[in-house]
Amino acid sequence: TAKETAMATLRQTAGKSTSMGRTFAVIGAVYAGSECVIEKYRAKTDMRNSAYAGCLTGGILARSGGPLAMTAGCAGFAAWSTAIESFMHSSAGEGVMGGHK
Repeated sequence: TAKETAMATLRQTAGKSTSMGRTFAVIGAVYAGSECVIEKYRAKTDMRNSAYAGCLTGGILARSGGPLAMTAGCAGFAAWSTAIESFMHSSAGEGVMGGHK
C-alpha cells in the first residue's frame, strides 16, 4: 500500500541521513582539530592553516585508497579549504555571515 511504501521510504531516508551526518561530523572533527593543532603549532592565524588542515584531512580520509588517493585527497581538500577560507574573508563572505564593513 501507499502507506507502507511511504514508511519504508522514510525509514530508508532516516538511515541514510544518519549515516551522512556521522560522516560529515567525522570530516568536520578531523578538519577542525587539525586546524587548531596546526594554528597552535605555527603560532599564526592565516590561510596556510586552512590549506594544511585540508591537506591533512583529505589524506587521512583517503588513506584506505593508498598513496595516490591520499595525495589527491590532500590536494583536493587543501584547495577546497583555501577557497572557502578565501571566500569567507572576502566582502561577499562577510555579507553571508552578517559581518559589517
